[in-house]
Amino acid sequence: MSAHNQLKRLVPIRQFFKWATRQNYLLYNPASELELPKVEKRLPKATLSPEEAELILNIPNIHTEEGLRDRAILEVLYSTGIRRMEVVNLTRADVHPDRGVLAVRQGKGKKDRFVPISERAVSWVQRYLEEVRTGFAIEPDPHNLFLDRTGLPLTPNQLSRLATKYIKQADIGKSGSCHLFRHTVATLMMDNGADIRFIQQMLGHVSIETTQIYTQVSIIKLKQVHEMTHPTLHRKPTQEKEPEATEAELLAALAAEEESDGD
Repeated sequence: MSAHNQLKRLVPIRQFFKWATRQNYLLYNPASELELPKVEKRLPKATLSPEEAELILNIPNIHTEEGLRDRAILEVLYSTGIRRMEVVNLTRADVHPDRGVLAVRQGKGKKDRFVPISERAVSWVQRYLEEVRTGFAIEPDPHNLFLDRTGLPLTPNQLSRLATKYIKQADIGKSGSCHLFRHTVATLMMDNGADIRFIQQMLGHVSIETTQIYTQVSIIKLKQVHEMTHPTLHRKPTQEKEPEATEAELLAALAAEEESDGD
């Protein structure tokens, strides 16, 4: 097992016992001397610059039905950083244009959450819904947001092949798939000053110890952080105190997640 995967499994255990001790469920923290494996403080295998991401997003031929759908998918991946399977499971009802959020239902760990989505991504999704999906859907409608030409929901493998194709066509000397956008969103938002706690909330990386913190993080505040730090919306952020989580832990969790998801 890699050091990343060891860290991914040991950190929640240590945090759980720390929380249980603080809540007086335990008199002594049995994990207080648990040593975590040392993980290299390095970036994920690849991340995109804002310019590279825009290049990829502009490759689909939006004058075709599949191309317009693909542009909407890439915009969702880049705006929200959600997982491949979470994109597959999106339904039309999960898009809330008026609030600027997506409802991600039964994400990894069977947890629901709301995720900010940019106005630009929403506009592409709405255009896909109006111009493409109505022609793809057949009865009974599966209600999934993204469909193939036969009216069936896209599969995870189809989504991976789609993302890989456009990244390769961009000819930027980098390879990857859906997870590349997830890495990129996290890295660029950190570079632009986002508190790591908000990025963890957005990505669905919620540990037992920080659950109480996240319950206090409203979707309104999360949207504000998203607007200030996402590369498509970046504004100068205000400085906040150093977060409890570390950049190394977040990047390690992303790397371990990519290994386990096989994307």
